[in-house]
Amino acid sequence: MQYQTPTQQLSSGCLHAPFKVAAIQMVSAASVERNIETAAHWIARAAEQGARLVVLPEYFCLMGRKETDKLSVAESEGQGPIQRFLSAAAQQYNIYLSSGSIPLVSPDADRVFNSQLVYGPDGKQIARYDKIHLFSFTRGQESYDESRAILAGERVERLDTPDISLGLSICYDLRFPELYRALGQVDLILVPSAFTYTTGKAHWELLLRSRAIENQCYVLAPAQGGQHENGRRTWGHSMLIDPWGDILEVLPEHEGIVSGTIEPSRLQEVRQSLPALMHRTLFADK
Repeated sequence: MQYQTPTQQLSSGCLHAPFKVAAIQMVSAASVERNIETAAHWIARAAEQGARLVVLPEYFCLMGRKETDKLSVAESEGQGPIQRFLSAAAQQYNIYLSSGSIPLVSPDADRVFNSQLVYGPDGKQIARYDKIHLFSFTRGQESYDESRAILAGERVERLDTPDISLGLSICYDLRFPELYRALGQVDLILVPSAFTYTTGKAHWELLLRSRAIENQCYVLAPAQGGQHENGRRTWGHSMLIDPWGDILEVLPEHEGIVSGTIEPSRLQEVRQSLPALMHRTLFADK
């Protein structure tokens, strides 16, 4: 696989004014309808608090009882009740809204894409990123292999809006720093996730802070956080991290909102005082 975005050129971000963001933490159930109701509640709360970008966690719409449950609710891009809900919510509250991730139909009938869709304030879809790195983990009785039901994406995706530049990623992508360098210089990296309790306890905060420090940008990571109907326990700890690696806000477990403001002055301060991105001498081949 070759990342499609050139790493040799670090384009600058788009942020010119403070920009409030919010991450929604959920403990999603095995019912799409219930999860949409829960997401609707928290999106409304975040918008009421002034968030201009709201981001849901990975698979906000379904934490099925088995890996293949997502196949039955997968939607074609631009169609289906999950996407209609997301589009309507973005338009209703005049916000940028990220789906976190939802299952979209793939060319493989037995697998779906795990896709992050971003909607603009007018309700139109303005970006799509299909998760590239697929999680696999086995320890004792705990075992996961996303490749059984998910088809990997192949393209890095950044989104430059008139207000803010975003780097899109999902969960296990967090362990692969080369993906984030391929994005170029952005204001904010999104990492909607459903980290397991085991791997989250060990590595979640460390990895998130590393990505913020390495890329000298903010990181917003909404997560699944608690005990799910299917027996799985997710780590939670949704957080917002600044470009110096400082945690601005964190929610350990249960449903709720993590919010804060992306400050252009903070980005400028960090990048000018320690111009590490300008000091790079090694570049990956395209």
